[in-house]
Amino acid sequence: MHLAHPSFSSADIYKYVDEEGVVHFTNVPTDGKFKLVLRERPVQFQLGPAFEKYDLTILRASERHSVDYALIKAVIKAESNFNPKAISRVGAKGLMQLMPRTAYAFQVNDSFHPDHNIEGGVRYLRYLLNLYQGNLYTVLAAYNAGEKAVFAYNGVPPYKETRTFIRRVLHYFQHYNREPRPDFSSQSSN
Repeated sequence: MHLAHPSFSSADIYKYVDEEGVVHFTNVPTDGKFKLVLRERPVQFQLGPAFEKYDLTILRASERHSVDYALIKAVIKAESNFNPKAISRVGAKGLMQLMPRTAYAFQVNDSFHPDHNIEGGVRYLRYLLNLYQGNLYTVLAAYNAGEKAVFAYNGVPPYKETRTFIRRVLHYFQHYNREPRPDFSSQSSN
């Protein structure tokens, strides 16, 4: 569902030109006519100063809605790699890649505004955590594939993208859990 994040799954690109001169591209070749033209390189997990600029907003939303700080940060990393202007191929927007209906449901008027996007995304995570009684796999599946898909499959759908998303978020979640939490106690709260 979301394109704004790197994937650990294969994204090699293959192409072939048919007899009419039409060029066809795929990441899942079904025919020997397709030839590899681009090999995916693994994306390195990198942190830098830009990744920390949303920490206070994340921490405040975490405290307000009782959602783990490391989980929020992991979802943002997996969804948009901290790009507040990210847009997926299906129309999810912002840091937490909110679909327009989700943004509307959680009262986000501007999905590209980092504070509003994080607030709406964390409220959505809280809703899903309550709905699925804290089952993180199901919560992340619903966040990625939607509640209807989770309901239809009575759990995590068999979608490769969703399963990859869950693995990535859990990987980042472990990473962020090892980091010390930011301390903003000297800053005034808004």
